[in-house]
Amino acid sequence: MEQIVQIPTEKLLPNPYQPRKQFKSEDMLSLADSIKENGVLQPLLCRQINNSDYYELVAGERRLRASILANLQTVPCIIIDCDYESSAVFSILENIQRSDLDFFEEAQAINQLVNHFGLTQQEIGKKLGKSQSALSNKLRLLKLPVDVRYFIEKHGLTERHARALLKIDNEKDMWTTLKLITDKHLNVEQTEAYINDITDKKIKGKPNHNVVRLFKDVRIFVNTVDKAIKTMKEAGINAQSDKTETDEYIEYRVRIPKDIRVSPNSA
Repeated sequence: MEQIVQIPTEKLLPNPYQPRKQFKSEDMLSLADSIKENGVLQPLLCRQINNSDYYELVAGERRLRASILANLQTVPCIIIDCDYESSAVFSILENIQRSDLDFFEEAQAINQLVNHFGLTQQEIGKKLGKSQSALSNKLRLLKLPVDVRYFIEKHGLTERHARALLKIDNEKDMWTTLKLITDKHLNVEQTEAYINDITDKKIKGKPNHNVVRLFKDVRIFVNTVDKAIKTMKEAGINAQSDKTETDEYIEYRVRIPKDIRVSPNSA
């Protein structure tokens, strides 16, 4: 069993790779009140820094901040043996798994794991139980300008609002759209409909026949695959298909049994 030790709060330093940048004051005060009443129920995780009497948090910064608000001098901790890089990766993964992490913070955290620590999207997806397409969609949010991201966070817009804005190719139109969203209190469906309308008008105003033809060709290919699967099923072949569609691609996974036995009802 891991040993729990009391460590002075002044000896605990935050993890520099903590992805959470915003700590809501009302949530912190509520947690501080709970800690005053019940104590810290879940020990913090930390690692010792270079054999000194200082420790770096691996997990538990919210609990540490709330404990300081509750005027605790020490907090219960479990000291784990890990290096700087392992501590950073663990801290990022632990925070991503929490449902209340802001979606831009989550995207930044995934980006850190990829670009700073060299993890592949496949490795991250396995650790987090997320598909590679879901991770790609998260990372695409970082294509939005920083001030646009700040505005979205400040006004409490959703991740789907942010994703819809990715379809707009210039910042001026983004700000026009954001002003409309906040002034008219547009929900996600209304926002997507508005953005689709303005992007369609731009395409019609400046026709690109190659793009239009390519779009039609892709739909023909998709319809061909759908029709082939339908034909197999109608012939009594137990073909199974799984279709995933993102902003970037359409992915099909089709399973056709090798031992094909035609159902008697298919005749």
